Amino acid sequence: MNRPITTLFMLMSLDGKINSGNSDELDVDRDWQHVAGVREGLHQYYEIEATTDLFSLNSGRVMEKIGVNDRKHEKEKIGVSFVIIDRKPHLKESGVEYLAKGGKTLFIITDNVNHPAYQLKNQYDNIYILCYEKGIDLNNMLVDLKELYGIERITIQSGGTLNGEFLRADLIDYVNIVIAPILVGGSNTNTLIDGKTLMKREELNQLKAMKLLECETLEDSYLRLKYKVLK
Repeated sequence: MNRPITTLFMLMSLDGKINSGNSDELDVDRDWQHVAGVREGLHQYYEIEATTDLFSLNSGRVMEKIGVNDRKHEKEKIGVSFVIIDRKPHLKESGVEYLAKGGKTLFIITDNVNHPAYQLKNQYDNIYILCYEKGIDLNNMLVDLKELYGIERITIQSGGTLNGEFLRADLIDYVNIVIAPILVGGSNTNTLIDGKTLMKREELNQLKAMKLLECETLEDSYLRLKYKVLK
């Protein structure tokens, strides 16, 4: 394998939702800590998160949604490096600076030659930019991250649309899910895997079967499931 091993690690509801609804005002990290029966065990997800790979992949859209463009940086860095796919871009200079100051290394993946990260690259020696002007090919991106920077493992923690892109491209090796004891509902609420919907039987080869590696009952009615994606 010429690319890093990837693990999709997410918190979701029993019905597969990774948000509280279809609005930028709603966010699992903020919302579920106020729901009785859910907030009591929520800390377990973050404790498990701290043990995952040291390279965390996300999207600029998610970073914008959780407010990094408006956050002030922490006094101490964390040991995690961020890999951010940011096509639009969604990150402003302030968001790039927050991530650069807060993490060990920041990799910006973009197709925008005017991405705000370029304005800060010379100020921070931990910012790296991979720009694909003709469009971002996820497999090529992963190969470049391994060959250029020696990254062997990456944890994917993005939104359902980008997760779906990785799934359809057969680029998810393991799935590590924490299930919260909550039902959310809503046909437009983001799920673990969104994006392209299959329409024909000929596309069924894009479905991904998995082998269960571990099923752990956590406290306060939470579950943790670990799978290997079958190739």
